[in-house]
Amino acid sequence: MTSGSGLRRFVRPDPARPETASPDSARAGTEGPGGLAAPAGGPGQTSVQSAADMLPPLVAELLESVPPEQAPGLPAPAGLPGPAGVLGARGGGRAPDVETCELCAAEVPAEHGHVADLENASLVCACRACYLLFTQPAAGRGRYRTVPDRYLSDPGPPLGAAEWDRLEIPVGLAFFFRSSAADQVAGFYPSPAGVTECVLDLGAWEQLAADHPLLAAPAEDVEAALICRTDSGIETFVVPIDACYELAGRMRLYWRGFDGGAEARASMADFLDKVRSRARPFRMETRGG
Repeated sequence: MTSGSGLRRFVRPDPARPETASPDSARAGTEGPGGLAAPAGGPGQTSVQSAADMLPPLVAELLESVPPEQAPGLPAPAGLPGPAGVLGARGGGRAPDVETCELCAAEVPAEHGHVADLENASLVCACRACYLLFTQPAAGRGRYRTVPDRYLSDPGPPLGAAEWDRLEIPVGLAFFFRSSAADQVAGFYPSPAGVTECVLDLGAWEQLAADHPLLAAPAEDVEAALICRTDSGIETFVVPIDACYELAGRMRLYWRGFDGGAEARASMADFLDKVRSRARPFRMETRGG
């Protein structure tokens, strides 16, 4: 895996940590500040200011170094307890199956948003307040970024078989992700063992992105271009990075034998049907959020 890309850790959690995504953890959301979509669990009209009013102390502490002009309307932290104190106060007395925000320990519903931890190249579950908070570029000193709930399809001419073959991907389903740390695009495909990184011809990719602008539309670190080749043709989408996490989880859970088996194929078909149902047509102005 290319050093610094981090995607394998996005879609294949560290064994020391429990997996937070499941095959059925699809999130329905509404578009929020800055073109990013807020997850289900609260009114679509919730603003960053109202989220700030609910801000837990541990998360507010992350804003300590953010100048007021970079985070308008967010409360200035003062005299906040350290992380251990906050987690100790908020983490006791809960049933073990209750899901919590990994940033502030507040309880979250089964369908919730995620935030990318760029420093550790991982995803964390987030409550609504934290989800909205990290739509702000300066929040958390740039370490955290909200994963948008944006799905796009390409209304233009589809990729041709010859174009796909230039990428030399050995399977018919892959996703492509731009890492800010590596400053380049990397290609990955799900497999029974997790996620496999493919050696990507960057020149061929740049040419495809020029010919098919949707491929250059994903926001770096938090979105990916998903390409699916079937007998009926080639489809391309922009999906949140946590959808790739879900896709990898489905493969690991259902794959059996050499060809995956009927259950794995049905799960992949269900995943793609959900992507198609959520996707709206790509327009050039939707690039990057």
